[in-house]
Amino acid sequence: MKYSQTLISGVFLKRYKRFFADVEINGEVVVAHVPNTGSLKGVNVPGQPCLVSPSDNPERKLKYTLEMIQVPSGAWVGVNTATPNKIVKEAALAKLFPHWQKYSIVQSEVKINKESRLDLMLSNEGDEFKHYIEIKNTTLLEGTVAQFPDSVTERGQKHLRELMLLKEQGHSVEIVFTVQRNDAKSFAPADLIDVEYGRLLRQAQKKGVIITPVVVNLSTIDVSLSTVLLPISL
Repeated sequence: MKYSQTLISGVFLKRYKRFFADVEINGEVVVAHVPNTGSLKGVNVPGQPCLVSPSDNPERKLKYTLEMIQVPSGAWVGVNTATPNKIVKEAALAKLFPHWQKYSIVQSEVKINKESRLDLMLSNEGDEFKHYIEIKNTTLLEGTVAQFPDSVTERGQKHLRELMLLKEQGHSVEIVFTVQRNDAKSFAPADLIDVEYGRLLRQAQKKGVIITPVVVNLSTIDVSLSTVLLPISL
């Protein structure tokens, strides 16, 4: 996914009201949109370098969107939760992983019941059974372990239950954890934050849900899914 314009460097000053952040750019403090509903634990560090994307849309109230923050260890962390869905879809269309290569159709935001949608569905014309994918943005790091979630997520718990039900119905299902940082050595659920999510993820793995923690390539001009899969510690 290429950015429409090269990202601009700034200094992250503070986040407030969840979706707003003060960022200093060339000595001027601007308000940037924070496209992330999580806590950003370990990433929400005032005074750190950051990167924002500018917009020329005159209808936007905020000109800038916060895309990345550099944490004290030196690693850059992508915080835009809209990015993972875009890059995983690009990767699915490019058949990045072997188990995606047999599918010719890639659809986004697929309705699975009256109340829920999943992020992607891979299929072939005429096939009864599909391959469903739910995508989760991962920014939290504890030691060298990437963890999800960074706050309690009842919605995420519901998605795991829905994936297990689809698996029972004969479909193949997968949850992709896009790790938007390159300093993680493995992946695990954040049990100390959401013990129920961890329980459900372990249950899902036992039922055959594919768990794919994959590192994201970040730069000032584009972002993409790498082929680096992290070992899973459940």
